[in-house]
Amino acid sequence: MSDVGKDAIEQAWDAVVGTARRTAAEGLVVGTSGNVSARVGDIVLVTPSGVPYDRLAPGDAVGVDLAGRQVLGDMVPTSELPLHLAVYRHTDAAAVVHTHAVHATAVSALVTEVPLIHYAAALLGGPVRTAAYARYGTRELADHMLTALRDRTGCLLRNHGTVTYGNTLDQAYDRTAQLEWMCRLWLTASSVPGHSPTLLTPAQLRDVQDALEGYGQPG
Repeated sequence: MSDVGKDAIEQAWDAVVGTARRTAAEGLVVGTSGNVSARVGDIVLVTPSGVPYDRLAPGDAVGVDLAGRQVLGDMVPTSELPLHLAVYRHTDAAAVVHTHAVHATAVSALVTEVPLIHYAAALLGGPVRTAAYARYGTRELADHMLTALRDRTGCLLRNHGTVTYGNTLDQAYDRTAQLEWMCRLWLTASSVPGHSPTLLTPAQLRDVQDALEGYGQPG
């Protein structure tokens, strides 16, 4: 199956379940919507289809290889498996978070690109695009998503939700939270009668991206 150790699988699965529960607790999904995955070696651990996150136990790990063949667990993987695998095949992602966050989903029905209302867009690689609509679980949706993710670490799915990825589950989740906050901010500012929100220019965003290269603690 893989040369990945049992402990690494168990730790990664605990993190996947914890992140999935966090998306529910913080209102980014309802019921069993949305899904979370993490790559460990050549195994992708992914939440199962239609199972409430609070019912998932340490022994319920679901894993597939990069071709989508199930190599771990008895439960059926999420129906959005093609979406997750597409990210891992085309990026250096180690984790993917997909949600149905309310404000981001609302914005996905309004624009082809999230307006530059805040420099938080730089945290996702630039202006966040909206992938064209396709039914959930399809290769077509995964292809549209990849187009929207070009040079980005997150995108909207039209009339559907969000996808973000990162080097860790925490990073992927943080990008989801930033995207939802940014969409909520734009909806709030654009709803004031008689006013249009001021937007950043591409040059201003590039300036922020340059500044972010030195952000945070050394090392």
